[in-house]
Amino acid sequence: MPRPRVLLLCATTSYRTEDFIAAARRLDVEAVVGSDRCHVLAEVLDFRDGSLALDLRHPDAAVEQIVAAAEGGQRFDALVPTNDATAVIAAHAARRLGLASNPPEAAYTARNKRRMREALTQAGVPCPRFISFPMTLDAGAAEAEVARAIGYPCVLKPLLLSASRGVIRADDAASFTRALGRLRALLETPELRAQAEVDPAGAEVLVECFVPGREVALEGILVGGQLHTLALFDKPDPLDGPFFEETLYVTPSRLPAEVQAAVSAVTAQATRAMGLVSGPVHAELRVEMRDGVAAAPAIAVIEVAARTIGGLCARTLRFSLGEGPSASRDEGAGAAEGPTLEELVLGMALGLYEAPPPRQGGAAGVMMLPVPGAGVLQGVAGEEEARAVPGIVELAMTTRVGETLVPLPEGASYLGFLFARGATPEAVEAALREAHGRLRFDIAALL
Repeated sequence: MPRPRVLLLCATTSYRTEDFIAAARRLDVEAVVGSDRCHVLAEVLDFRDGSLALDLRHPDAAVEQIVAAAEGGQRFDALVPTNDATAVIAAHAARRLGLASNPPEAAYTARNKRRMREALTQAGVPCPRFISFPMTLDAGAAEAEVARAIGYPCVLKPLLLSASRGVIRADDAASFTRALGRLRALLETPELRAQAEVDPAGAEVLVECFVPGREVALEGILVGGQLHTLALFDKPDPLDGPFFEETLYVTPSRLPAEVQAAVSAVTAQATRAMGLVSGPVHAELRVEMRDGVAAAPAIAVIEVAARTIGGLCARTLRFSLGEGPSASRDEGAGAAEGPTLEELVLGMALGLYEAPPPRQGGAAGVMMLPVPGAGVLQGVAGEEEARAVPGIVELAMTTRVGETLVPLPEGASYLGFLFARGATPEAVEAALREAHGRLRFDIAALL
C-alpha cells in the first residue's frame, strides 16, 4: 500500500515549511512542496519527495497548475495550506480534485476582513462595528464617514494582510488622517500593488471600532464542521495601539474556566457563520473584564483564519500520545514529547487520527522578538545567556545579520522566537521576559 501523499502549499517567505516537512517525515508521509520559488527553498531544505512550482501570486493559475499535476499522474491525498492566501488556493483545488477541504467561499471569507465582518454581523456573532472604503477615497470624506459610523478610537486595517501588518489605531480626526496616509503608502508598495491587481480587495481599507479588553488566541481544528479547541493562549502584553505588535503567547489561559468555554463557543459560532468546516483555525478575540469577571458584551471576534498559528509559534504545542501514527514511533526522548501541531494537521487531513488528541500538560509560551527600530541588523549578543534562563527550551533567530529591519506597522516579520515551558503560565511568562532582557541587538540606522 503506498504511503499517504500530501501537497504542502508554502510561500517562499513562510516560516512554516521546514516544520511541516519534518512533521511529514515523522508520520512517514510523502510531502510535495508547492511553492512559488521551489528552487530557493531547495537551497535550505532537503526535499525527499520533490516539489511543484506554483504561481501563488495568481491563485487561479496556481489552481490550474495543481489540477494539471494531479491529472498528469501526481497523486495527492490531501492539500495542506500554510497561510491565508494558500488556504484559498487549496480550497479551490481540493474542490476540483474531490478532496476534503473548506468551501472556497468560506476560505476567502477568512482571508478578506470585510467579508469576515459581514458574515459575522449577519449571523449575530459579536465583532467590532466596521465600515470599509477604497484606498482612493478622499481623506476628508473617509474621516467624515468614520466619524459618523464608527467614532473614535478606531482601528484601520488592510483587508488582505495578516500579523498586524498595517493595523493602526486612531483616537481623533488628526491621527486618523495620519494613519490613513501611512496605510496608503504601505499599500502603494510594489509588492502590495501587485496583490491588489489580482484581488481589488487588496486596495481597500477596513475601519472598525476599537475593542478594549484582554486579547486571546484560540488554536483549533474543524472536523466535519465541529470545532475542537486545541489551545487557548493569553497575550499578557496589552495590545492597545497605536500599533499592534504581538509579543507573548502563553498557554494554558489564566482566564476563568467559564470565560474560556465562552471563548470557544463564540469561535465555533464564528466558524459556522463563515462556512468553515475542515482543517485548522486560528482565532483572535478580545475579552472585556471588570474586577476579574467577564463584562457584557464580554467577547468580540477580531479575526478567524483558516490556518494554523503564524511564524514558528506552533512549536509551543505538543499533543498527548494516544491513538494515531505518532503513538508508536521510536525517536528516543523526542517521542515522549508527543506529536506537533503540524503532525496533527497533516494526520487529520489524511485521516490518520480519528480525533485530535489533547494538548500535553504543563504550561508553554513563545515570545515573538519585536523589531525595536528600522535599520540593518549588525549583530546579536546574549544568545547563550538567554538560552541559559531556566525554562527556556529554544531560541530561534529568523533574521540574519545584514538584513534590513522594518518594524510594524509596515514590517512583516520578527527578529526571532523564544520558547519556554514550565509548571505554570506565570513561570513561563517570567522566563520569556528574563531571556528577552538578556538579548542585545546592534542595529545600524538607515541613511
